[in-house]
Amino acid sequence: MDFWIWAILLLAVGLGLAVLEVFFPSAGVLAFLSAAAMLGAIILGFKQGPAAGVAILATAVVLVPAIVVLAFKVWPHTSMGRQVLLQAPSAEDVLPDDPDRRRLKELIGQIGRAKCTMLPGGVIAIDGRNVDAVSEGMAIETGQLVRVIKVQANRVVVRPVEGEQFSKPAENPLERPIDSIVTDPFDEPPA
Repeated sequence: MDFWIWAILLLAVGLGLAVLEVFFPSAGVLAFLSAAAMLGAIILGFKQGPAAGVAILATAVVLVPAIVVLAFKVWPHTSMGRQVLLQAPSAEDVLPDDPDRRRLKELIGQIGRAKCTMLPGGVIAIDGRNVDAVSEGMAIETGQLVRVIKVQANRVVVRPVEGEQFSKPAENPLERPIDSIVTDPFDEPPA
């Protein structure tokens, strides 16, 4: 029998053992047997002739990394891979169940009114409740209608409602002079 047939068989056995080492960890025993089989295949290839030896060597150099990488890509989808590798938890699994966060999630889709100029953060009023919010990056004028589009962590993100004109906010009594709001306590009372 020719040496190249044995070389090809040993190469196939070596590649198979390399794949088995990925799926069934054996503390390096299967990897050692795989390397020994491939080394034997290369030696038998060179006994057949230099061209056969170089062909077996090139095949081993190309196929071993390709098959091992392919095995590592397939491994997480096997039953053993799913047992060994942990699934990444979703954000809902990791975040604590917080009543404040649930209340903020309920605001998604609701419409409120900006209580101050949002550059980009500020306060909005929804159903008589003040909520700290952040715009999507654009400035929002005081009194403009906004829609809650998402809640990230504990941050409410809003977007201005298109087509709606905002009304001028009511006069802020803190911006008026104090004399126009209350009388001076040191003035003489009217007689």
